[in-house]
Amino acid sequence: MKPDNTKHKLHPRNQHRERYDFDQLIQASATLAQYVRLNEYGDASIDFSNPQAVKALNQALLKQFYNISAWDIPNQYLCPPIPGRADYLHYLADLLNVTNADKTLINKNVRVLDIGVGANMIYPLIGYREYGWHFVGADIEPKALHNAQQIIDANQLSNAIQLRLQTSASSIFKGIIRPDETFTLTMCNPPFHGSLQEAQAAAQRKWQGLNKQSAKKIANTNSPRLNFGGQSAELYCVGGEKSFVNIMINESKQYATQCLWFTTLISKAANLPGIYRALEKVGAINVKTIEMAQGQKQSRMIAWTFLNASQQQAWLTNNPMGNL
Repeated sequence: MKPDNTKHKLHPRNQHRERYDFDQLIQASATLAQYVRLNEYGDASIDFSNPQAVKALNQALLKQFYNISAWDIPNQYLCPPIPGRADYLHYLADLLNVTNADKTLINKNVRVLDIGVGANMIYPLIGYREYGWHFVGADIEPKALHNAQQIIDANQLSNAIQLRLQTSASSIFKGIIRPDETFTLTMCNPPFHGSLQEAQAAAQRKWQGLNKQSAKKIANTNSPRLNFGGQSAELYCVGGEKSFVNIMINESKQYATQCLWFTTLISKAANLPGIYRALEKVGAINVKTIEMAQGQKQSRMIAWTFLNASQQQAWLTNNPMGNL
């Protein structure tokens, strides 16, 4: 199968570097068949502006590559592009590999806190299947966690994934990380829009990029309809990505010895200088910026720790990749 040149920048371990094999995907999930058509180049594809088609594709990918037999999300919840989500996890594995002398890739004692796990719960699903890591997923929306729990139950993953409700709209780690527990990693894909209007404008641009005539219609609706869906808490917050990550950084100092590495995705490169200043202000010992890309979309992962090299090794000795 020839590589898809829109995916050539994905991590080398990413299972989605090649073009989608729709015949195999339909074998994994027959529901996908009704959405597959030949595009103008004669290649099998789906209409990526159709939320039901994107959901069906995700169901097939999760079943074929990650043995997730049951996965669904309510209408208008974020339906994430799986290749890019998988990339974050592979780069996290690389980060731990360096920290733990190449002993980390598949390790059931790695314990990860996913901030904003969402109704789709995509990071814990892929992280557990790829690396055997255990997850705690936190979210501020009870409905999202209810759906995530249904996915856990349907796939018998309660031994590997736990969920927690964040009851404070102004907190990220507070109320989630308990005094007596440790995490190897925290991860987050923060809401990067600063308002509903900004999210709507992004929706319009995305639809125009897909050459859809309905871009004007979407701009006039009361809710943002991105081609991958999304609820308000998933798409925007007051101050946008910059504000959200600054709160995360400030709170992370309080849990400096309970987490080996804190990480987050950053979509907007313009936010990096302020993020670096915030990390310096709270006393982060080591900060890493890891560039990521999927097709034309550029992103990066920021990772920081409050532990120097010797403290990291002591942490690993006392917390062998997180306590379960």
